[in-house]
Order: sequence, then structure tokens, then C-alpha cells
Amino acid sequence: MKKNTNQTFGEFLFRNQGLEHAARVAVVESLKVREGERVLIITNPMHEVASIAFAVHDAVREAGAVPVLLFQPVKTQFDFCEEEVSAAIATEPNVVISLSAEKMGKDKRAIKEPYRINGKSYDSTLHYLLHGVHRIRSFWSPGITVESFIRTVPVDYQRMKQDCENLKNLLDQSECLEIENPKGTKVKIDTYGRKSFTDDGDFSRPGTGGNLPAGETFLSPVVGSAEGTIVFDGSMALAGGVIQIETPIRVTFEKGFVVSIEGGEEAKALEQTLHEASTRALRYEEEGKLKLGEGERYARNARHLGELGIGVNRQARIIGNMLEDEKVYGTCHFAIGSNYDEDAPSLIHLDGLVSKPSIYAKTTKGTWEPVMKEGRFPWE
Repeated sequence: MKKNTNQTFGEFLFRNQGLEHAARVAVVESLKVREGERVLIITNPMHEVASIAFAVHDAVREAGAVPVLLFQPVKTQFDFCEEEVSAAIATEPNVVISLSAEKMGKDKRAIKEPYRINGKSYDSTLHYLLHGVHRIRSFWSPGITVESFIRTVPVDYQRMKQDCENLKNLLDQSECLEIENPKGTKVKIDTYGRKSFTDDGDFSRPGTGGNLPAGETFLSPVVGSAEGTIVFDGSMALAGGVIQIETPIRVTFEKGFVVSIEGGEEAKALEQTLHEASTRALRYEEEGKLKLGEGERYARNARHLGELGIGVNRQARIIGNMLEDEKVYGTCHFAIGSNYDEDAPSLIHLDGLVSKPSIYAKTTKGTWEPVMKEGRFPWE
């Protein structure tokens, strides 16, 4: 009998029905990939992410689209992606998917000569094509594992979308937010003029993109506005990866920037990452990787509060993987470093979890409205 030599990547390496199902959900339900579309999949030669990439590749092909699979070495917070990756994204495929063991890597050319449009600056070709000119759609999954992908991608997207939209309505009507929790978090951020973003898993239109697993609404505080203390007590992203926190990290902010970090070994590791981000930014300017004057700006913003996000994925749990951890229902997270309004660039974006938060929004009408009470939404 003649052998079938037209095996898919997935059939050649493995048969995992749970993974195949999750990949189809990502391709068909989240991205809504259509026949004839060009889909670029970027990954690393590591078993976990490569297995997912092969499954997604096959799901794209089943949908009648044209998948291209591109491998590069593993990248960290501080690394640049391979130039072939940036060049492939610049060809403007309909869809860009990143399934990375750590990060996709920074864009060497764009970080030195950022794209500028509508008063905003983009130091990534991906972000420019996605958020700037809305020519592509995308999802990215830094640090994803097979188990997490299978468990957290096939979820109730309608419920997730409603939760995200409810949060967006509250945040977009706010001029400031106050966040506290039983561990000692008590911080205020200004939000007037800021619009929140929803990562609800609907990446079906050009200009839409986010994480898979999805499940958060997030915003960038007004630059220089954060005042108070955040006690990170769940997990924390650092230069070397994500850690689960045993001794809470107490971080104090004044005028938007970190002024002190207290705690145990986790706190020391966070301080070391912030210091490294600052010194690397100055060195990158000296080496010509950043434009003259940008090194100091990137270094300063390594200590800036860049994000508040609220998790809504009910299948997610804290596992020491920030991609999933930050989506956990009943938590919020803050990020130190770069923001999403493209006005506080940095080499880092370090997410950290806060458990059972209570969040209150002061509306533009002067009233205070609850966004979350001890990890529960007011509409539940």
C-alpha cells in the first residue's frame, strides 16, 4: 500500500485532540481566519510552543488560508527579534501570530527610527500595522504552554466579552481610580482622557489583537499620576521570567514613578531588573540602538507605572506564568515600564498581580462607582 506523504505537521509530531480543538478555537472563533488569507506564525524551536504552533498551522490550513511558520531563537525582555521576523511582519500578512517561550523580541529598526502617525510613535512594526494603521490582526502568547492553551483558550467568549465591555464602560467614564486590597495596596491613578482596551479574544477585524488566552480590560494611567503603594502578592514578571511571590513586594510610587521597593528576595530581584533596564537603555543609546536622547527617556520610564489591568478569564489560575496569571478572575495587575498609549516607552513591561482588589472609579460627574469589590464585579 502506498504511504500518504502529505501529513500535516501536527500529524507528524503528535495527535492531541485537546490541543487541536484549542487551535481551531483560536483560528476559527477568535481570529475568524478566512480562505486565502496569509497567516504568519512566529515561534521558537522549543517543544511546548512549537507543538502549539504546529497545531495552529494545521488549523489555519484547514480554514483554507496560507500559513507560514517562522522559527527564531528564544528572546527575553531585553533582546531584539531576528531581522527576518521584522521583515516578515513588514510584508503585511493578514494575520500575525506569536507563540513564544518568553518574548517575541524588540524591533531593532523601529526602536531606533519609530513609526509616527496621528501624533503617536510606534517602536514596533507589529504595533504600527496593528494599532497605527489597522492593516493586520494578531494574537501573541508569550510563555504559553500546551496545558494552559488547552484549558484557557476554549472558553465562553460571549461572557468574557460582556465582562470586558462592562469594565470598559466604567473605566472610560472615570477621571481617576483608587485601588486597595487587604495586603496593603492603596494607590490612586489618574485616568482622565485615557481609553481602556479590551482583550476579549475577538481578533476578527483588522486593527484588533491581544493575548490568547484572553480575558482582561486594561488601561494606561496618565503619565506621572500614580501615588501610593502597591503590594504585589501573586506573581511578578522579571527579566529572567515570572516568579510566584512568597514574600509580598511593596512598591511605593510618587508622581507616577517607583521611589522604593521593600520585601524579601523577590523585591531585590525586581530592583535589579529595573536597574538593568535603565542601564541598558543608556547603553543602547551609546551603541546607536536608540536615538540620541531616547536612552534617558527609556531609562526613566523603567520605573514608571504603565498599566492597570483587570482579569476576567474564569478558566485561568495563578500558575507562575504571567500570560495566564494576569487573566485570572478576581485579580488585577499593574505593570512597571512601558504603557499602551505609546507615551512612556521603556525596554520593559513587568506585570505583577494583586489579589482580591477593591477598585473605585471617580466619574467625570464627580460620583464614585465600584468597579470591583474584593475581587468581585458589582453586576454579579
